[in-house]
Amino acid sequence: MVNKQILRLMKGYRQFHEKFYSGEDATYARLSNNGQVPKNMIIGCSDSRVDPAILSSANPGELFVVRNVANLVPPFEQGGGLHGVSAAIEFATVNLKVENIFILGHRQCGGIRALLFPEEIQNTDPSTGFLKQWVRVAEPAKIRAMAQAGHEDQPALWRCCELESIRTSMENLRSFPFVRTAVESRGLNLIGLYFDLEKGEMLELDEATGGFTPVVF
Repeated sequence: MVNKQILRLMKGYRQFHEKFYSGEDATYARLSNNGQVPKNMIIGCSDSRVDPAILSSANPGELFVVRNVANLVPPFEQGGGLHGVSAAIEFATVNLKVENIFILGHRQCGGIRALLFPEEIQNTDPSTGFLKQWVRVAEPAKIRAMAQAGHEDQPALWRCCELESIRTSMENLRSFPFVRTAVESRGLNLIGLYFDLEKGEMLELDEATGGFTPVVF
């Protein structure tokens, strides 16, 4: 028997199909004929509450999106390994030639909490756990957050580390040679954002000052 959640998703798909495949404005007919030409890439978190397309009210074809635990960008490296995030950055930068790359972090990020408090992670084998290994990408953020807010309560430390992880990912993004080339040759913009889902506030990283300020609409 199909459960209620599957039925809910199937109903949602029918609504999607009616909206984008019917009538004169058959969006996907246009997108399939012309291919994708998004101007923006968003590297966001897998968190179910922080969907980049919903937050930006984007239409199909507008965003090239990569989502992973804690919206992390690993540093550039060559050799072995499966570099899914790096491959997506390369494709968006070199092939799609996006104009903007956003790193979208958020409040109450479980991945950053796992980095700060690994003892809370359940059902992982210390020798094979994927989550612990992945969030170590943001270890520099943890070090900076502990120096700044290690004496404060958990929520304050957690938020501090979330913000620092965006800075770390921005630094890692610039370690990719083809990203640096795109920034210098065609003005690719790299933008760090932080969504405070508790307040409904969007903050932007000012790399000149190092601070985060509210996005002005």
